[in-house]
Amino acid sequence: MLRLMCKAKLHGVTVTEANLHYIGSIGIDQDLLDAADILPYEWLTIANLTTGARFETYAIAGPRGSGLISLNGATARLGHPGDQLIVMCTGLFSPAELTDFRPRVVFVDGANRPLRLAETEAAQESFHAEPGAPA
Repeated sequence: MLRLMCKAKLHGVTVTEANLHYIGSIGIDQDLLDAADILPYEWLTIANLTTGARFETYAIAGPRGSGLISLNGATARLGHPGDQLIVMCTGLFSPAELTDFRPRVVFVDGANRPLRLAETEAAQESFHAEPGAPA
């Protein structure tokens, strides 16, 4: 039996653009895609921390080092520049692959630059990208 697992997550990225008339997808800085091991056109689930919206789309690569997080097409209606998102990528894993499985969790700073990489998270863990941010 294969199991569907969260293989990677970009936690707390900030939307920089919303382009309603673009064909679709979410544009993500190539540095973030690399950090999370997400490929262009890989299917994603996105949770908008600001609005509570949850949606699915695919990744497209944005310019490296740009901090780009662009909601395109219909997803532009589900978030606005400044909204914070959790971007999750799943994968199918065999029992043998799960023996040493660890998801890639990428935390970012306020400019959507990779700040910290983790291979696990605790249910009670919280994270604020900016030092001194309120709990």
